Amino acid sequence: MLPILYSFRRCPYAIRARLALCQAGVAVALREVVLSRKPAEMLAASPAGTVPVLQLASGEVIAQSLDIMRWALVQRDTDSWLARGDTPEQRALMATCDGAFKHALDRYKYAERHPERSAQAWRDGAVACLIQPLEQRLTQAAQLGGDQPGLADATIFPFVRQFAAVDAAWWTASPWIATRRWHDHWSGSALMAACMPKLAPWQPGAPVTVFPP
Repeated sequence: MLPILYSFRRCPYAIRARLALCQAGVAVALREVVLSRKPAEMLAASPAGTVPVLQLASGEVIAQSLDIMRWALVQRDTDSWLARGDTPEQRALMATCDGAFKHALDRYKYAERHPERSAQAWRDGAVACLIQPLEQRLTQAAQLGGDQPGLADATIFPFVRQFAAVDAAWWTASPWIATRRWHDHWSGSALMAACMPKLAPWQPGAPVTVFPP
């Protein structure tokens, strides 16, 4: 029996989990969900109702994206993503991504809901807490852990991708040359393409979709 992954294609947390599963080549049964109509099977596994959720054949449930990534790479990590990209310094970057950067990103995306600051102010806050530190590192090496990618790159990239898409014209003209190059590399990678299949929402009784394809 394959582990079951409940996922939503556009969610950055789900994207990074799928990136790690693709990289590791660990097969799961992928169930695409609609967040407004979460299946009862997913809610039974994880009542929090967030994606991704990985239900192992043993019945164990992993409901945090980083934990799913680490689980996949423990199974198979031929390119040393954990050794290269899970150092204390990079864990600090990942924590910033999931904390202060995600807070500012959500408010930048939906600035009309957060009028206490302008969209530009929210964007500036996101730049200060994460984009600038990324730029400093990526001017020294192609990836966050050196010349080759690692866990931190795959963890952070989906959120930078979302940030870049809020105002694509501004992002294209922004001074973060190294970060934009890193973002474009990941966006156009075969790994990213493999982790983004378009699927119909899962329903009970549907054929199993094995992922990665």
